[in-house]
Amino acid sequence: MSHLLEVKNLEVKFALRFGDITAINDVSFTLDKRERLGLVGESGAGKSVTGFSIINLISKPGFISKGSIWFEGNEISKYNDAQMREIRGNRIAMIFQDPMMTLNPVFTIGFQMVETLLAHRNISRAEARAIALEKLKKVHIPSPEQRLDQYPHELSGGMRQRVIIAISLLSDPAIIIADEPTTALDVTIQAEIMDLLQELCETDNMGLILITHDLGVVSQVTQKIAVMYAGKIIEFGPTDQVVHNPVHPYTIGLIGSIPGSIPPGQDLKQIPGMMPTLTDIPPGCAFNPRCELKQDICTRETPVLMEKQNGIMAACHMK
Repeated sequence: MSHLLEVKNLEVKFALRFGDITAINDVSFTLDKRERLGLVGESGAGKSVTGFSIINLISKPGFISKGSIWFEGNEISKYNDAQMREIRGNRIAMIFQDPMMTLNPVFTIGFQMVETLLAHRNISRAEARAIALEKLKKVHIPSPEQRLDQYPHELSGGMRQRVIIAISLLSDPAIIIADEPTTALDVTIQAEIMDLLQELCETDNMGLILITHDLGVVSQVTQKIAVMYAGKIIEFGPTDQVVHNPVHPYTIGLIGSIPGSIPPGQDLKQIPGMMPTLTDIPPGCAFNPRCELKQDICTRETPVLMEKQNGIMAACHMK
């Protein structure tokens, strides 16, 4: 059986004056209907670039240098701009970090939703407005008729994020890519947005790719997790196993730094150092300068992602 989405050996480079640098290195994963995948890691790990690559939104001078992306049985990584416009925002939708940057402040919510629909469907404005209203109801926005005629600044942050989700649902997409969708929201609103995304996957048979640095958020929503570091997936497996029985030292460090992950009275763990820049990735395992388990082999040979335990795959010489 073919997967809804299959990313195979994806490599993304950026062409700079002094040569190409690799931002994504040999990344592979699959996604099926109703499945929820989390891409987790620090800033600079390559999570967002992976998400943008799927819908061919990498800004120049970035480009896909190797690998392929298959969606509904078609290799969309070979599509031209016109073909990708049929997919992007229509069959694969994206939710960005900051709703105020996504919504145009000078147009009403209703106008923006109607224009989005008219770009993808041959329908009247009245029909488009009716669909927009239906989607606002679907994301549980109170008084949706009134919201259609309001401007973004008249809504709260949580309400704006619900509008963004409603816009992403307008064309009944097969996949939603959510890039840090709760970063600017308080904890209670975060939980509501996560519950909403999970509910939509189950009711609409959608696949979800959740991009985040927050393992706490991802553990509540997703079914599998890919932990990224310096452009590579270094641990991959079922969410429950990765969260409770992590293998890679980096994943162990991430989980140990979450409040509530350690007994009361003990200090939170801290991963020393910083993620390397793309122009200065160390030889061998990219994590080796920060790793407590480092041996000589870690500085010489790049570890391969392989099965370790309980369905978890990890790229580590010491585990």
